[in-house]
Amino acid sequence: MKVLVVDDDVVSRMVLMHLIDSCGKFDIVEAEDGADAWQQLEDGLRPAICFCDLRMPRLSGMELLQRVKGHAEINTMPFVLVTSANDKDTVQEATQAGAAGYIVKPFQAEQVRVHLVNFLDQAASGYDHHAEEPATTLRRLGINAERLLVYLSGFQNQLTAASGDIDALLAKGLQQEAHARIDRLHAGCITLGLDGAAAVLKSLDPGTLSSDTVQSVLADVVRAVIHQSGLVRQGGAA
Repeated sequence: MKVLVVDDDVVSRMVLMHLIDSCGKFDIVEAEDGADAWQQLEDGLRPAICFCDLRMPRLSGMELLQRVKGHAEINTMPFVLVTSANDKDTVQEATQAGAAGYIVKPFQAEQVRVHLVNFLDQAASGYDHHAEEPATTLRRLGINAERLLVYLSGFQNQLTAASGDIDALLAKGLQQEAHARIDRLHAGCITLGLDGAAAVLKSLDPGTLSSDTVQSVLADVVRAVIHQSGLVRQGGAA
């Protein structure tokens, strides 16, 4: 399975390629910037997923995303933005434009693995993406598909922030405070109809939380959000 990595910084590109390689057996194709990536796509390259730096000369990640979404043969390809921490407004705009998500420099292996999990052996993951049908969620919340995608994107951002916050709380032995954050995330899952994710959060024992367990569960919840966003974009909310 081909994975396209686009970054004008060769060191960042190499680090990201290494992390992808550590997640499983992938055929990694690299592009030195957005223009190079677009040329390869026009020449017939059909990767299963693309990781693309946001800020590049010649053709930015945002511009490449717009071209990909306008191309009938590749517009369903998951497009993951690679950003710095201060690009939040642009990331939100890109998510609304169809980006599958984002990872923040400096890269962490779990950030990358989250976006590749759907291409790995599903039996190995053992995670159930059970969720409410998007159309049911829309009726229940009284919103349209575009607004639901905004909610899902915002919740994904909240999960990313919570991951570091909860890890810091647990390092200080603040179990009760950490579980309070988890409870808020559970409420978010219930609101968005993410039943499987809500169940896995609910299963965490408030007195015996460990960093490894919580990080693994939060990664599952992020996968559920990405999965549900994909269903909405594919017309599951019709």
